[in-house]
Amino acid sequence: MIQGTGSHVGKSLLVTALCRMLADEGVRVAPFKAQNMALNSCVTAEGGEIGRAQALQARAARIEPSVDMNPILLKPNSETGSQVIVHGQVVGNMEVKEYHQYKSVAWQAVVESYERLAQAFEVIIIEGAGSPAEINLKSVDIVNMRVAALADAPVLLVGDIDRGGVFASLLGTMEWLEESERERVAGFLINKFRGEASLLGPGIEALRDRTGRGVWGVIPFIPDLRLEEEDGVALEAASAPNGGEEGKVVIGVVRFPRISNFTDVDPWRDEPSVAVRFVSRPEELEGVRVVFLPGTKNTIKDLQWFRRSGLAERVQAIARGGGYVVGICGGFQMLGRSIADPHHVETSSEPAEGLGLLQVSTTLEASKVLAQVQLEPDGDWVCSHHGSLGERRHALACHGYEIHMGRSERIGPGRPAFRILARNRQAVQEEDGCINEDRRVWGSYVHGLFENDQFRRCLIARWGGPSCLEGTAPSVSFAARRERELTRLAAIVKGHVDYRQIKRCLGF
Repeated sequence: MIQGTGSHVGKSLLVTALCRMLADEGVRVAPFKAQNMALNSCVTAEGGEIGRAQALQARAARIEPSVDMNPILLKPNSETGSQVIVHGQVVGNMEVKEYHQYKSVAWQAVVESYERLAQAFEVIIIEGAGSPAEINLKSVDIVNMRVAALADAPVLLVGDIDRGGVFASLLGTMEWLEESERERVAGFLINKFRGEASLLGPGIEALRDRTGRGVWGVIPFIPDLRLEEEDGVALEAASAPNGGEEGKVVIGVVRFPRISNFTDVDPWRDEPSVAVRFVSRPEELEGVRVVFLPGTKNTIKDLQWFRRSGLAERVQAIARGGGYVVGICGGFQMLGRSIADPHHVETSSEPAEGLGLLQVSTTLEASKVLAQVQLEPDGDWVCSHHGSLGERRHALACHGYEIHMGRSERIGPGRPAFRILARNRQAVQEEDGCINEDRRVWGSYVHGLFENDQFRRCLIARWGGPSCLEGTAPSVSFAARRERELTRLAAIVKGHVDYRQIKRCLGF
């Protein structure tokens, strides 16, 4: 089990690396995180929602993600409350105290999932959450040391040296653990190190003297790693443009307070002809060619913020002035004329007026749509040259996933943006999204669209980037890049940890 001295110390990526390292040796390995709090999620093949980090870890292990890898997912929708998802399905919205009372039920789901994984795999790499030394939460812990005890798992404790104080945080965490918990800690990992590792010698020696445990690895800081992030902490680093913007198509991504699944923009960040800029103020949209409205966990409240900030008015002006505006999920809903929440799914607010850039009306419903989908653009709005309409549709066939509690209905001019051909591997014929008459504003409920290389490349051409030639290979393959990054991550970690000791600890 990988635990940490706090959030964002690198637990998720270290689990990812270990899964790939073991999978490369033919070990049947799976990731497991009992409870995850994250707004970036994805849908499994069985139609369940889990944290995106566990899906990435499953990919590293070369297996299909399942709900058992993340049995409890919390998606914050207020300062003190979250949507609670158990075994991939929503059970309701709960405030903190209510959820703590629910923990006995949640724990049973954790146990069931762990036992199923334990029967199916040789090794499980478990990820903790936050810190095991949060003394105010230990009595209701279902994700750190209680899980280690359930699995009888040795623990590697990870500290982040990049922000300083790593030895104090490692030692302090050990001091706050119960004796039985300390006995589970086999060693330490120091993560995100920059500089000469030999300078850490005195600290490592003192840590061993005080705790009786050694440092099993010093992993370097990897500044340019291109793998999906789990939570909004990563947006602090992502807010700067990816390289210079001169001569590029500039995409302005609205950074909503409750932004979710912002990983939708990851494929753009490696395109040489595109610059991505996260924006929170109207003046930051200066020079932007395309505005992207991502998902949000509370659409109406974020729409209210959008208007107060002045960004909504600026986006409307960009659309009127010949720019492009795209919305996915909650962002798509905001582009319409109205959003109503009669069942108080997200808020008790009255119906909200949208931007009116698409002629759709949205109603939030109590049931959640969770599906992997295959789809194609409706008509030739993405790419209108080279070959017949059927050939273009085939070339632009896409895959993605839906996670939404809203239903949007077209109520005026416009047409569907896509046609869904399969949902959870079952053939269907359904409409998705909407595109306006001049084809400059469109929205969809499908996440992951931009991971489809040919579709993404044609959009770039439509927005004024390099010309798109049908039948030629995309300049950037998102799937291939992700595989290269997983391989690179595993190689770096393997080169900086005592891997033989880790395998001995696992019984290999």
